[in-house]
Amino acid sequence: MEKQDWMNLQSGTDVRGTAIDGVAGDPVTLTDEAVRGILRAYCHGLAQKLGKQKVTIAVGHDSRLSAGRIVACAADAIADSGCDVLLTGLSSTPSMFMLLQESDIGADASVMITASHLPYQKNGLKFFTKEGGPEGKDIAALLAAASEGRALSAAERGSVRELRYIDRYAAGLVRFVREKTGCEKPLEGKKVIVDAGNGAGGFYVDKVLRPLGADTEGSRFLEPDGRFPNHIPNPEDKGAMRAISSQVKAVGADFGIIFDTDVDRAGAVDAEGEEINRNRLIALISAILLAERPGTIVTDSVTSDGLAAFIRGRGGRHCRYKRGYRNVIDKAKELNAAGEYAPLAIETSGHAALLENYFLDDGAYLVTRLLVCLAQLSKEGKDISDLIADLPEPKEAAEVRLGFTDAGRADFKRCGAAAIEDIRARIPAQAGASLAPDNYEGVRINFDREHGDGWALIRQSLHEPILPVNFESNAEGGCLQIARALCALLAPYGGEIDLTKLRQYAQR
Repeated sequence: MEKQDWMNLQSGTDVRGTAIDGVAGDPVTLTDEAVRGILRAYCHGLAQKLGKQKVTIAVGHDSRLSAGRIVACAADAIADSGCDVLLTGLSSTPSMFMLLQESDIGADASVMITASHLPYQKNGLKFFTKEGGPEGKDIAALLAAASEGRALSAAERGSVRELRYIDRYAAGLVRFVREKTGCEKPLEGKKVIVDAGNGAGGFYVDKVLRPLGADTEGSRFLEPDGRFPNHIPNPEDKGAMRAISSQVKAVGADFGIIFDTDVDRAGAVDAEGEEINRNRLIALISAILLAERPGTIVTDSVTSDGLAAFIRGRGGRHCRYKRGYRNVIDKAKELNAAGEYAPLAIETSGHAALLENYFLDDGAYLVTRLLVCLAQLSKEGKDISDLIADLPEPKEAAEVRLGFTDAGRADFKRCGAAAIEDIRARIPAQAGASLAPDNYEGVRINFDREHGDGWALIRQSLHEPILPVNFESNAEGGCLQIARALCALLAPYGGEIDLTKLRQYAQR
């Protein structure tokens, strides 16, 4: 492998690549050589950081088809480095961090083999120490070290043993709910169903909901299957949300839960089959936390103005920050370090991290927090959706993802950044438009009532040659009006940015 081949495996704060052959135009990049080299370099760097000659690393995986091969390669590389391995089997990403907080387990770090909601042929590696996950610069350094062949020299191989930690992790969630509600089976009489999308989240039914007394009949797609034959395990996916919504209505459930593949994200559905994701999910967990103590809610950049008003109405402050779950988590940590109480960092994607839970993005913990509220409200004859009944929601909302032309694709980051900066400079002269004051990413534009009555955000994708354009309106037909204004604003860049999808929307 050339150095660039190693570096191409970086995806933000994770390692990701193609792990299964057979998809046209998508050759395998997460090879045995790559996995072994990365894990050897990781052992080397971790031992140096901790001042140890030998470290213990836990290895877990989600339901992907390539998990067995990658686990075997990772475990062999760790043991060959003279380090000990704990194989945790089918696991959630959050559980791989939580096991590091258990002093009796004695693991120095963990590796989760997952590629979240990406297609079946993909896989990847997530890394944790007791302090949390790495920064993007740390992954770059790890891959550079792997390309150089960095490794520990060991006189003898390390040991390999099994530890099914997910049972202990789930028991901790059950204990948390019982402590919060003061009841052994607080969900007795409630039908709560789960759609795990054939990922790693099926454990939540048998190991959390049933011990708490819930009727889980009607839960679906709990069996791990890395082909994901029913739908993409992704709370952001419209088809996945329709699946859990229709199932809630079909079986008469009081609450529905959906997880992504590795359970670091979640969405929900209320008893009426109404989706609780994106702005509604943020509003719900914000209402719960702000009722306990006023503070600042940190979100990504595409949240609605109605959500901001909702948070203010609950005595909180809304900090709209950069997209990317690590960005919002780091911002919340920064605010707390400066003395500003910020209990929640959350993305519209479903990544939610709570101060009380190590700022770990944990879908299972998030929905467990919601279930505590569900149990408490049921005693008062109320439904959990009552908490967000006054959330102002836009009349219309849309997202258009713009690609780049052949002329712009080679240098898409520069082209996209230049267009965004130029539009920002031109907005003050645009009739009916103004720059949003609370914007950390891309260019967010407010439109007055005569010009669409809403807002738009043009930003760069974190990893792809795409400019996502989000827009919302409080008026019927407002999104169409905003889209036409955006077409005019972006027209000068039509040679580099492919405006086809935006123009198609504007011509409806």
